[in-house]
Amino acid sequence: MQPDKIIIAPVLTEKTNAMREAKVKKYTFRVDARANKLEVMQAIKELFSVRPLSCNIITAKPKPRSSRSRSALHTGRTSSWKKAIITLKETDKIDVFEGA
Repeated sequence: MQPDKIIIAPVLTEKTNAMREAKVKKYTFRVDARANKLEVMQAIKELFSVRPLSCNIITAKPKPRSSRSRSALHTGRTSSWKKAIITLKETDKIDVFEGA
C-alpha cells in the first residue's frame, strides 16, 4: 500500500493538540482500516522524514445517529474508523501540524 493511501488525514481536537504540545510529541492521524502498525510507521517515515518511536492503533467504534424529516425518524450509525497515535522524539516535529 502506498504511504499517501495509508495516512488519510490528521485528527485535530483539543486533546490531540495537548498531546502534540507535551514534552513527548504525539501526533494523531486517521489511517486506512487495513493498515497495521508497521505500515503506518513506514508511511510516517516516508511522508514526513521523521523517525517514529512508537505507534498505537485505535479503532473508533460506530456511534448511533438519528435524523428527523417531516414524516419519519431515521436512525442509523456512523462508520467505524481507525486512528494512529504516533510518538516522536522531543527534537522531531511534523511541519503539517506546526504550520511551517
